[in-house]
Amino acid sequence: MSAERALRFALNGRPVQIDVPPHWTLLQALRESLLAYEVKYGCGEGECGACAVLLDDEPVNACLLLAVHADGKSVTTARGLAAEFVGAQGFAPLQEAFVAHGAVQCGFCTPGMLVAAAHLLRTNPTPSREQIRAALAANLCRCTGYAKIVDAVAAAAAALDDRAEALGDEAAEGYRPSGNELEK
Repeated sequence: MSAERALRFALNGRPVQIDVPPHWTLLQALRESLLAYEVKYGCGEGECGACAVLLDDEPVNACLLLAVHADGKSVTTARGLAAEFVGAQGFAPLQEAFVAHGAVQCGFCTPGMLVAAAHLLRTNPTPSREQIRAALAANLCRCTGYAKIVDAVAAAAAALDDRAEALGDEAAEGYRPSGNELEK
């Protein structure tokens, strides 16, 4: 058996160091070494999106990526989306929108959906409903029928848009929420 590899990366904004077998996926490293159980094992084939995380702010399926590819990078899970700010319900606004719109059913797909939605809103703060559906297409949900999830993402986008308007015309010109802005 091959020797374990030492990995250093940021997990939800905090530095971590772990030793993992070189064949481990990022999903295995996150769940088994770092106890990041919000990253779900669904299909193991990159088809369901339950294991979605942001790797240097880009969505990836952690079940398909070898853990060694995270070395020196930043990994954000659904838990990390609320790490810097806690909203009125104890969650970030995106999570609050999921709760308010009934987009959380059994909860298995929710972390992956939140990660995909956060990436969408970071890159396109005012998406159409069609763009929301396209951004979430890689994430499977067997409970909600997706309408409530799309409603929740649209509501979060509207809340971010209201925030940009509150900044005023000059400040809002060219406004794009940062990762931290989605948590506020």
